[in-house]
Amino acid sequence: MGLTTRMDAEMTEIETDAPAAGVPATAGRGLARHLGLSGRLFLLTVAFVALAEVLIYVPTVANYRRMWLSDRIAAAQVAALVLDASPDQHVSDRLEVRLLSGVGARAIVVSGDGRRRLLAIDPMPERVADSVDLRSEDWIRSIGGSARTLFAKADAPIRVIGQGRDGVDLVEILLDEEPLRAAMIAFSVRLLLSSLVIAAAVAGLVFLVLQRAIVWPVRRLAHNITAFAENPEGADRVITPSRRTDEIGHAEIALARMETALARELREKRHLAGLGLSVSKINHELRNLLTTAQLLSDRLEGVADPVVQRVAPRLVATLDRAIRFCEETLSYGRATERHPQRRLVPLAPIIADQADLSGRERTSPIAIIERCTPNLKVCVDPEQFSRALANIVRNAVQALVGQANAPTITIAATRSGAIHSGRVTILIADNGPGLPMRARTHLFSPFKGSTRPGGTGLGLAIAAELIELNGGTLRLEDTETGTCFRIEIPDHAA
Repeated sequence: MGLTTRMDAEMTEIETDAPAAGVPATAGRGLARHLGLSGRLFLLTVAFVALAEVLIYVPTVANYRRMWLSDRIAAAQVAALVLDASPDQHVSDRLEVRLLSGVGARAIVVSGDGRRRLLAIDPMPERVADSVDLRSEDWIRSIGGSARTLFAKADAPIRVIGQGRDGVDLVEILLDEEPLRAAMIAFSVRLLLSSLVIAAAVAGLVFLVLQRAIVWPVRRLAHNITAFAENPEGADRVITPSRRTDEIGHAEIALARMETALARELREKRHLAGLGLSVSKINHELRNLLTTAQLLSDRLEGVADPVVQRVAPRLVATLDRAIRFCEETLSYGRATERHPQRRLVPLAPIIADQADLSGRERTSPIAIIERCTPNLKVCVDPEQFSRALANIVRNAVQALVGQANAPTITIAATRSGAIHSGRVTILIADNGPGLPMRARTHLFSPFKGSTRPGGTGLGLAIAAELIELNGGTLRLEDTETGTCFRIEIPDHAA
């Protein structure tokens, strides 16, 4: 009885999973789509519990069968004690029928003390469907016997052998298998029903916990992102982080920071866009006025008055600088650069054009040295790349104005790797005074990277943008003297 009680307790602990096995796959997928993430986890929980039930069910049923047969062996030994208590070890047919019915057996054989006692009414059958020796039956044989009992109905009784107690060496019983089969089916149904209840309860609790702990907070994040996208500049659209300290709490804090920063940036950009539109209109008109003034100043060069001759060059230089400022501002103020049309083009002609695009005066002592093989090709948009080089070279020319010792700009290009799979490196170096540390901090930022009075700081910003559009990089090299910029342009994939 102790074994039976323990077995029943074990059965209660494992009755958790079988119901999910009867849920159709299509219905499960439809339910998961309806319930979302928590619904999928609900179905997965039921499926995993069902899988655990399948793994536990087979040995559990085998153990139940063994316990059922062991109980019959114990009952048979008790019946044999009644036989021993009779004066001549013989009982009436009526009592014999009652004893056999109580055990549920056709015949009982008890061996011990060198004697063999038989309790039976019907003649012994010629054959048995199976012989079960509980003394030596292992788990594999027990599982096989359980499967045969459930799925292969026997047409003859089975013989069960068990170990006796209290002076009894061996107990054998002959019984019909149908009661055992019915008991195993009833046990399986009870196990299935209890598993269904437990699996549903566990899955339901998991569903509710996940709904509250994960799904609802994630929906809150999703709704906030949607609302923020509709009006990203609204301060009321920024999420208010909860007091959670887990990953969702960290995500809320990060989202709040991102939305705050993005809203601020968008407001600033909107203000700058409006300001830029106004500046562009002003610049356009101002450039027209300055162009007219430049034409008038060119006529002053022909006037013989000494004062005019002394003032005119300065006036012309000032007007040139003002016109250049307007042109650079308008160029940078474009909404976006067009998408580059990259292709393999010879690099030498582009570098050769830089001497004319550098803005040097005809009498300037600044020398531009070109080091590029004629067959070297680079994968760029030639017009955009020429503009980028021109901005860098023009900055170098302006830095070398007034340099006494042979001012020189060197443009050197080399290729590393095979064509279509390598990259082209271009170094633009000068022997000027170099860049001060304050200029290096915002070197490629518009209106911040200028190192000379009256400069806009747009040249390098425009060059960096154009080179980046063409898939390359622009950076400042560390040099002991002068300034050197490195441009790297990778090839297209073959």
